[in-house]
Amino acid sequence: MRETRADTTQALVLALGLHVLLFLLAFLGLWWTRTNAQVSAAGPVIEAELIDASALSASMRRTLRARPEPVPPVAEPEPEPEPVEQETAPPPQPLPEPAPQDSPVPPQQRAQDVVPVPDTVEQEAVSREAIAGEAREREQEAKRRQEQIDLTERKRQEEAERKQRLSEMEEMRQEQLADIRRRKAAATREAELAEAKLKQLQDYQREQAATDAAGAATPPPGNNGIDEDLRARWIAAMLRAIERQWVRPETAQAGVRCPIRIRMLPGGTVSSAEVQPSCPFDELARRSVERAVLKASPLPYAGFETVTARDFVVNFIAPR
Repeated sequence: MRETRADTTQALVLALGLHVLLFLLAFLGLWWTRTNAQVSAAGPVIEAELIDASALSASMRRTLRARPEPVPPVAEPEPEPEPVEQETAPPPQPLPEPAPQDSPVPPQQRAQDVVPVPDTVEQEAVSREAIAGEAREREQEAKRRQEQIDLTERKRQEEAERKQRLSEMEEMRQEQLADIRRRKAAATREAELAEAKLKQLQDYQREQAATDAAGAATPPPGNNGIDEDLRARWIAAMLRAIERQWVRPETAQAGVRCPIRIRMLPGGTVSSAEVQPSCPFDELARRSVERAVLKASPLPYAGFETVTARDFVVNFIAPR
């Protein structure tokens, strides 16, 4: 509870009234004093200074709280009363006439300073505000940490999504490139096939013209007019051409005989090559022999026109 100006004024008026009343009582007492002894207060004047406990420092408050309790004084035994000797009463003396005399005014006590009462309600409010402020700071700090964690997690997820998108885009690009390569290879094969067919047609036309021109020639004697030596040399030349184009797989054994059926147009252009079922090679080696025959096209033809055939089977022997 705080002191107001009205309370201070009221206390001052009451103090002045008390002083006036004491002064009047002292003045009247001068007329009734029967002795000349001066009246004074017993003992020395005690002065005290009041200090607000809330204004002390923390160290002084701890010192006050830690001060030892006062030790009660030890009661001394009361002395035994001495026997009082009875004395004879003195004769009565005449009473002195009362005479007015000055008597000192007894010292007046100073008004005690008002001790401020600490406002516990305000202190509790300040404490609650301080606690609430600390709680808000802790909550804000936890919120900032959570936001930082969320931001880091969000960045990590965005980076992972970006890498995933790049990976998907790279896969799509690789698929597109592979598709382009396949289409290009197919177009190249078609162009080569068309060119080979055109060349076969031209060679066939030239061969047909040469056959018509030599229709009246007489075939050599023996074996229905076929020269076996020339045929053997043609087959050997044809096998050497196929062997030069063959890439041996690891599963193909040397010296193994593999029959293959070849269809050839005039001029030596190979239209198809097919390994026969009796070939002991595995599937990988079979396909390698067929590719070698197609790569060796056109096969040797010039000079062997009289012994060549359009459809024949030749034994391909894997070189050692």
